[in-house]
Amino acid sequence: MTEQKATNITWHGGHVGREDREKVLGQHGVCIWLTGLSGSGKSTVAVAAEAALLSRGHVAYVLDGDNIRHGLNKNLGFSPEDRTENIRRIAEVAKLFTETGVIVFTSFISPYRADRDAARALFPVGDFVEVYAAADVEACEKRDPKGLYKKARAGEIPEFTGISAPYEAPQAPELVLQTSNQTVEQSAGELLAYLEGKGYLSL
Repeated sequence: MTEQKATNITWHGGHVGREDREKVLGQHGVCIWLTGLSGSGKSTVAVAAEAALLSRGHVAYVLDGDNIRHGLNKNLGFSPEDRTENIRRIAEVAKLFTETGVIVFTSFISPYRADRDAARALFPVGDFVEVYAAADVEACEKRDPKGLYKKARAGEIPEFTGISAPYEAPQAPELVLQTSNQTVEQSAGELLAYLEGKGYLSL
């Protein structure tokens, strides 16, 4: 658990509650936590699902792993400790999004179960949906859209998940997407169908 260093602070409530915001948006806030190896299709599926939701009049946003490391988490590397802090921060940000009534997609490898469980623990039941992009190392390495596996095999990237660092697959995710055998449209469609079926897209 992260140490609370700030003192003499008080939580300030507002006059507008989450239900008020969700009523305006006509949807329920939820965090869709996509996890999987690099190249498994997490970000691609998240971006496609976001676009589809916006075309239907919903408010959604993607928090992408690489993008977050350009700003909020630019001071973090890829050691186990930094990975844990990376996930802690993004989970807190995602929680803020859900409290505004937004459907937020997080696209992070998030290789450790303990870190994903800690992220889930921040949310009320039903606000955190773990989605596993289930593409194996072979499929991801064959794609290698960023050339990272090639660099990792050459020893140029230390602590690379799936090669020189572990990935702990989810044991009981809400949804599994077989991204190595599906098109982006199929995976995104399956994800949207899940959200609709669970009632997140309407009040």
